[in-house]
Amino acid sequence: MRVLMLSLLLHAAPVAKGPSVPEQAGTRAAPGSEAVSSVVSAPLLPETRVASGREAASSVVSAPVPPETRVASGREVASAISSEPASPETRARLLRREVAQVALAQVRAPDTAWQPAQRDCAGLIRYAYRTAYRRVASERLASPLWKDARGEPSDFADAETLLARNFSALGRDAATREALRTGDVVAFRQEHDAGPVFHLMLVVRPEDRAHAPARVVYHPGEPGAAVRTGVLDSLATQAPLEWRPVPANAGFLGFFRFKEWMS
Repeated sequence: MRVLMLSLLLHAAPVAKGPSVPEQAGTRAAPGSEAVSSVVSAPLLPETRVASGREAASSVVSAPVPPETRVASGREVASAISSEPASPETRARLLRREVAQVALAQVRAPDTAWQPAQRDCAGLIRYAYRTAYRRVASERLASPLWKDARGEPSDFADAETLLARNFSALGRDAATREALRTGDVVAFRQEHDAGPVFHLMLVVRPEDRAHAPARVVYHPGEPGAAVRTGVLDSLATQAPLEWRPVPANAGFLGFFRFKEWMS
């Protein structure tokens, strides 16, 4: 498997050495639990090639998120809740801010509350969403946030089930990419001998788009790997074709939004 020349855009560790161990799509956990879901090793956003032209995973650059991309902290969100009317628009805005806050925090260091066995691409989305709801609208968690493959309420949904039962397709073109908001998902499907494997990336976009570009935050799938982030437009133009969110990539399923946030 060819090794990619990749770049880290936050304080993330270099790509772990050794083979990845993806699970087959559709792996189910016991009811009420969050086990490792369908994952695939995902690349970091590519940078310039080394002088020899060979790509090396060890040649990566770490850089902090620009200050203008900072999202509101949990304390700031709580303050906003108390000072703003609890309208649906306000709640949606605060939930998106918290999803961004939680996702970006995992790049720096995973929360201890996010169990290692749950750390994969779908697990990052489940954890970010559940934490956001717990901070902003905890009453929603009185019932499970997700639906399983049968459409029944569940605390667990793997990557394939998140797409099929919990998120709605938005499109695959550049115009859709430009309209994405925090909490939306970039989805891929890769074919393997053992069957299809799904991979999800979470979108984080500043409310003021003039200040910073949209980013993706994702877990690459390997046990013990760090959560990574990069610029969405760079993913679309510089990543290997199989990881570009563009119509020409047959493995790109499209952009998706949580069904409860479609209105």
